[in-house]
Amino acid sequence: MYLAQLNVAQAKAPLDHASMQEFSDNLAPINQLAESSDGFIWRSTDDSTEAAPCEAFADPQLLVNMSVWASVDGLKQFMFKTHHLGFMQRKQLWFDKLPAANHVLWWVPEGHLPDQNEGWQRLKHLRDEGETAFAFTFRSKFTAADINPEIRPSSELTAVV
Repeated sequence: MYLAQLNVAQAKAPLDHASMQEFSDNLAPINQLAESSDGFIWRSTDDSTEAAPCEAFADPQLLVNMSVWASVDGLKQFMFKTHHLGFMQRKQLWFDKLPAANHVLWWVPEGHLPDQNEGWQRLKHLRDEGETAFAFTFRSKFTAADINPEIRPSSELTAVV
């Protein structure tokens, strides 16, 4: 199993606005850093062959990032031990705080590439039900071994914290 992640961010201005320049100028280098990181499998791009964008993400200032990693450790290494961390620490310069969870993790079978609809379903489940084996955050202890492919979102699932 691989780890999928989706995160969303509400930009304070369009990406071509002067206030967003530092962020926009670093999108390509940060994406290249992710793609060259140990454990990176895939990321959603504008030219990917995924399904049509999810209607929930129709706002052009709502930035959506989705990727697949070989492990939690690989994703954490990229996020917290590279140049990416500095941008996360300054996100308040470019993004408004969302009133609900803005990121979600879930396990996918090797070879599966999630689309935005799947990501939205997982994020919505996390927001509505809290952390479960279906949708969780780094705070949880869910592993690929916790996944039952027959389980669908349910309030009966509980997180191990």
